[in-house]
Order: sequence, then C-alpha cells, then structure tokens
Amino acid sequence: MTTSSHGRPRSFGLPAWVFVPAALGAAFVLLPLAAIVAQVDWANFFPLITSESARAALWLSLRTSATSTLLCVLLGVPMAVVLARTEFRGQGVVRSLVLLPLVLPPVVGGLALLYTFGRRGLLGETLSAWGIEIAFTTAAVVMAQTFVSMPFLVVSLEGALRTAGQRYETVAASLGAAPTTVFRRITLPLVLPGLLSGAVLAFARSLGEFGATITFAGSLQGTTQTLPSLIYQQRVTDPDAAVALALVLVVVAVLVIGLARNRRGVG
Repeated sequence: MTTSSHGRPRSFGLPAWVFVPAALGAAFVLLPLAAIVAQVDWANFFPLITSESARAALWLSLRTSATSTLLCVLLGVPMAVVLARTEFRGQGVVRSLVLLPLVLPPVVGGLALLYTFGRRGLLGETLSAWGIEIAFTTAAVVMAQTFVSMPFLVVSLEGALRTAGQRYETVAASLGAAPTTVFRRITLPLVLPGLLSGAVLAFARSLGEFGATITFAGSLQGTTQTLPSLIYQQRVTDPDAAVALALVLVVVAVLVIGLARNRRGVG
C-alpha cells in the first residue's frame, strides 16, 4: 500500500474481476436515479415544486426533521456514551433494542408508536384524559422521525467513542476533573466529527421518513403531510409532480451525504 498525492492510502493489486460486480452494483444504484431525472417534466419543473402543497410539505419536512435531529442529539448522545463507556448486565440486549429501528419496517415502528401514544394506546389513553393528543399531529411526525433516525446517530457516535478510547478522559479524571467537566471538555470535543456526521445522517433519515410517519401521523396538508407522503399521494393523481418532488429529495439527500462525508474527512 502506498499514499496518493492527496495523502490518502491507495491499494494496488486488486483482481480485475472485482471491477465487474462493482460496476454492476453502481449501475444498479445509479440507473434508477437517472430514470427519475429522465422522467422530469423540465418545462414545468419549477411550478410543480413550488406549488402551495409542495411548499407546505417541504417546509414541514425541514422543520420536523430539524426538531427530530435535535431530539436525537439530546437523547442519543447520552445513550451512545453509556453504551460505549460502561458495562452492565444485558448491555448487548439493550444495544440491539436501541438499534432495532434500523432493521424494523418503518410501518411497524409507526404502529408501535400508535399503540403507545395513540388515543387508546398504552400511554396515550392517560394523556388523552389530560387533554393531550399526540397521534395525527405535527408532534407525531417529529416522534416518528426521531424513532427511526436516532439509531443512526447512536451507531455513529458509539463507534467514534470506541475509536477515540479513554486515555485522555482517564488523565483528566486523575487530575481531579469532575465527570461532567470531563464529558464536556474532553469527551465531546474528541468525538465531535462523529457527532456531526451522526446528526447529519439523522436529519437525512428524518427528511426521507415515510412509513412510520404516515401510520402514526397521517397526511394532513400543513399539519402532518411531509414531502415523502405528498410524493406518495401525487404518484397517482399527478405523476409529473411526484417525479419533480422526488428529484428534490434526491438532490437534498446527495447534499446531506456529501456534508456527512466532508465532516468525516472522506473524499
């Protein structure tokens, strides 16, 4: 292995056959995206993506995704720290449950939230008696997005914490620093790139969330109708609008992924 002019490791000696499935895999991912671009009605593109319903859905998606990302940070950072820096009985089970939304069908997550916070849910019935309704509100959108997005932040940050190790934290603690001071002045700065990457990925996942959101929050314009749910509805009534809005989501996703890669220092 040698180093390129950009200071990155470069591998040589790859077998020629590796490039064939690599190219097929790339084509499998890129061709559907190219098909979306080919189907766009460019003559009416901007009117389609700037309609009242499109603007309302995009604005709602951005607002709820930002809020859910904040919740992911507030709740996910402590979870990642506990999982990476402590050992306790049943830790593997807890980690598996925390990461379960990564593999769980989103609609199942939506049902779980509905049966927990819905009007007749495990907690929702009590909340409803107090006059607090969550299901099919904007708050439900945020909760659904947080449920499916938090594991992305936890995985990213836990990996960064384990890679960074504990030597600096140990030294700071031995010098008399309080645990909160060590966490704030040592731990968080060490893993800040991983935290930022995880937050960006959580935002991207929230922005594209559909299944859990429409199950738990529905699709009411201006209240719970996010951009993915609008695209789903428009695919039957107005396919041109659906394709144009889908392209908007693709572009946003590419920008978000590019930002996440730059935060990691990967070209």
